[in-house]
Amino acid sequence: MSETTKNSLEHSLQQLKSHFTWNLVEGEHSLDDFEDRVCNETEFQNSEFKATMCNIQAYIKHRRGQHEAALGCLRQAEEFIRREHADQAEVRSLVTWGNYAWVYYHLGRFAEAQLYVDKVKQVCQKFSSPYRIESPELDCEEGWTRLKCGGNQNERAKVCFEKALQKNPKNPEFASGLAIASYRLDNKPPSQDPVNPLREAIRLNPDNQYVKVLLALKLQKMNKKDEGERLVEEALEKAPLATDVIRGAAKLYRRTGDLDQAIELLRKALQCMPNNIYLHCHIGCCYRAKVLEVEKMGGEREELQRLIRHAIDHLKRADESNGNFFRISSYLACLYAQVGQYEEAEYYFQKEFSKELSPVAKQVLHLRYGNFQLFQRKCEDKAIHHFIEGVKINQGSKEGEKMRNKLQRLANIKLSKNRADPKALHLLAFLQELNEDMQPTAEYSERCLDSGNHIPSASLAEE
Repeated sequence: MSETTKNSLEHSLQQLKSHFTWNLVEGEHSLDDFEDRVCNETEFQNSEFKATMCNIQAYIKHRRGQHEAALGCLRQAEEFIRREHADQAEVRSLVTWGNYAWVYYHLGRFAEAQLYVDKVKQVCQKFSSPYRIESPELDCEEGWTRLKCGGNQNERAKVCFEKALQKNPKNPEFASGLAIASYRLDNKPPSQDPVNPLREAIRLNPDNQYVKVLLALKLQKMNKKDEGERLVEEALEKAPLATDVIRGAAKLYRRTGDLDQAIELLRKALQCMPNNIYLHCHIGCCYRAKVLEVEKMGGEREELQRLIRHAIDHLKRADESNGNFFRISSYLACLYAQVGQYEEAEYYFQKEFSKELSPVAKQVLHLRYGNFQLFQRKCEDKAIHHFIEGVKINQGSKEGEKMRNKLQRLANIKLSKNRADPKALHLLAFLQELNEDMQPTAEYSERCLDSGNHIPSASLAEE
């Protein structure tokens, strides 16, 4: 192929609607994180849109240099399109053909790349366009792709579905896509109230059980829990094996405090997806919440130990597969401390400290680790160090207040034994600096002495 012909091919490739021109991994930390979110974290599209997933997997395979595997995924996508969209096969195949062209181009097989560019051109010319057409089906395909990718793609996905609905406002598939995108963007400014899009999607397709679950979750936040629970029950009855429905329903029950029902549903989903680390993470967090409940109610130690074992098993599975889960290492550390396995607890605390944490997360970690040093390790100096470091981050937070109170009590105990204790006086001076309105140190010392010197026993619940 001459240089001129190759340049012409490259120009044509840039015109295609394709995963290679949509900048899907722009802003991603790593391809591993992107693939994990697409294949494991994003819960919707339980059994539909198989061609969409095959095209995304082909793109990921290509990015990993696995070009032959990418071609295999594209062949699967073609088969699903022929099976599911026989009446629209040509238009629905345009994205897949564009991906073929790009993969063959990167393989250096320019003639085959040109062949697929020409296939796209032949279809588009029917609509008086060279390499791309304005088709609601193509907008929809791009929308589903971006929704499946999640993250920073949700806003663009919403635009795609809005554009598709302008041309076909009663299309159930387009309406469902817009509803899901609106739900995901609900907590981001500007406000994207998803209730109307969700209700419209259900009206156009009453069999879309996943959208019903999303509406239920939104209604729950609006304190309309009765309607929400009715929708979830209906969705579970009509789609008892749909993992996206099951996971969404579990989220609703977990929020209401029905942890047993949430665990039952998540375990059911786990049977279909045994290696999904996000399911293990959610199940582990539910068991951890039950541990907190049993502790609060003063339940039997044997039951507490059983729940802790379950929580550790699932959280450890999640942590081993993805060490970046928010707070999971510190959850494991606290659980191990509860059962007296201090070396394991220390390992997970240090693992959490090694991560890049937000100020809020770091403050919580200082509180937890300080409690561990104070109550389990009986190392008062290390506990004081971490309480001081934690308070410095944000003294006005709930965690900051807890650590400030602990430091006051520790100073109190020391002063009750020795009014001139240098460590106690140093603590009081530090605390006084935190609050300009605090009484003078000597007067403050007297008040601490009069307030009692009891430090409550620590538990997993104290955060």
